[in-house]
Amino acid sequence: MNGNRFRSAASLQRCERNCSRSLYGCLKKLKRKGKNMNDFFVQYAGILYLIQLIFAVIIGIYFWNLLKNQQSQKTVIVKEGEKESRKLKQMRNIKLSEPLSSLTRPSQLHEIVGQVEGVDVLRSALCGPNPQHVIIYGPPGIGKTAAARLVLEEAKKNPLSPFQGNAKFVEIDATITRFDERNIADPLIGSVHDPIYQGAGSMGAAGIPQPKPGACTRAHGGVLFIDEIGELHSLQMNKLLKVLEDRKVILESAYYNEHDKNTPQHVHDIFTNGLPADFRLVGATTRIPDELPPALRSRCLEIFFKPLEKEDVKSIIATAVEKIQYEVDDSALEEIARYAGNGREAVNIVQLAAGMAQMENSNRIDLLLVEKVLNNGRFSPRYEVKIREKPLKGVVNGLAVSGANMGILLEVESACIPVEAGKGRWTVTGVVEEEEFTGHDRKFTRKSMAKGAVENVLTVLRANYQLNTADFDIHLNFPGGVPVDGPSAGITMATSIYSTLNNKLVDNTIAMTGEISVHGNVKPVGGVISKIEAARRAGIKTVIIPADNWLEIFKSFPDIKILPVHEIDEVLVHSLLDT
Repeated sequence: MNGNRFRSAASLQRCERNCSRSLYGCLKKLKRKGKNMNDFFVQYAGILYLIQLIFAVIIGIYFWNLLKNQQSQKTVIVKEGEKESRKLKQMRNIKLSEPLSSLTRPSQLHEIVGQVEGVDVLRSALCGPNPQHVIIYGPPGIGKTAAARLVLEEAKKNPLSPFQGNAKFVEIDATITRFDERNIADPLIGSVHDPIYQGAGSMGAAGIPQPKPGACTRAHGGVLFIDEIGELHSLQMNKLLKVLEDRKVILESAYYNEHDKNTPQHVHDIFTNGLPADFRLVGATTRIPDELPPALRSRCLEIFFKPLEKEDVKSIIATAVEKIQYEVDDSALEEIARYAGNGREAVNIVQLAAGMAQMENSNRIDLLLVEKVLNNGRFSPRYEVKIREKPLKGVVNGLAVSGANMGILLEVESACIPVEAGKGRWTVTGVVEEEEFTGHDRKFTRKSMAKGAVENVLTVLRANYQLNTADFDIHLNFPGGVPVDGPSAGITMATSIYSTLNNKLVDNTIAMTGEISVHGNVKPVGGVISKIEAARRAGIKTVIIPADNWLEIFKSFPDIKILPVHEIDEVLVHSLLDT
């Protein structure tokens, strides 16, 4: 279109030059013939008027076509816009029924099941006059997102809180956050739309870079919630840390010129002072703390949401059934709670079972329907270990951590078979020897140290108790195939083997965790609080922990006794029973 305009204008200019040369030639001829200008105008006046009229008509037609094309383009754009608007309106008018997961989403803090302690700590971190950045650890489907959203609403009601009534809750998912290392697009931090990129518009045509705010700026004055924050790209993580430090986003562009007077003042302001980004970060993750960057952890308070207990899952199931106005048999409710590991799984099972009941023209969920759903979905029962009814020889309750800082109770059992002197061997089974982790743009493998810890245990038993372990085939087993790091099960394995070799029963109401040194000292381990919680859920009465892991808060733990120990001798005194 623009090219046609330029060609038409050039043609008019050439035509005008040609006419001027012709008139100049006529004047020269008249002068040679001795005629004056009056005679010329009298002779050629009609021709001049005709030429002017032709020029006026041509120019008029040219501009009329331009105006007509512009109007036709506007008409087409308006028609297309109206057509798309009608389509969008029609799409918005189509609504399906609200999913059960949405209906059962907590709308008040007291509706968040099983996280009383975690919610209280989160409220203290965000609802006061000086709110902090927070990282929430916990398995999926236990209410981390809902808690963060509802705590912000409560904080806005506090007159001492800096959060105003219009404070925003901006939520993004780190697993699907689009990121371009060329900085063309960064929905988290923000980016600059440089003139060379498609769609730069009129400002781009003028060579002006255009800053585009990201989620950090949109959350200014509120809360930025990043789900699965441990999955952020490493460059994004580093930029986020800088934003948390400066409370603003600094953008750069090779096309920005501070002396360009055509650049709007707000663009100068953004490149000079940055975009405002004073928010509070709430990150949620299913990873363990050690898998997150230390620089991020040092800037945030860490809060741990615990896995839902069976009674908590039952409460969620009852709420879901009530929302859809169905009934559920007690046996069906028990079966769902036995298989559902979190609230999201429980709601999904209820929704599928309700759909099957509806196909049968019933509003009751029975055990048969639930079993069909569980079988078709290939669900596995919740991993639960309950304490044995009586003490056994060589069977010890150990404690471990799995997944998102989830404590679990596991059994360690051993058997010792006499063999020819000095020909004994030891075997360890049931240990997941290798785990693969992915994060921060790298993949790494962690090998279990359980087998290496057995060497320490055997050394201690030979040196401290003069037990000839080389005269026995020793078999250690970890039932259930649970990942065991190794060192933290040191005192558990030592107690099991000692019990078997000395024909001693192990107290079935005691669980333990701790690393053992070659001198028989009990060394500190990680995840103690999660392990104690797992022991309490399993019905354990006493937990033995390393003395270096002792906290005064353990004195107030209900229904369970915490014993700190320094040496393996203390462990054996507390855990073994006389036969």
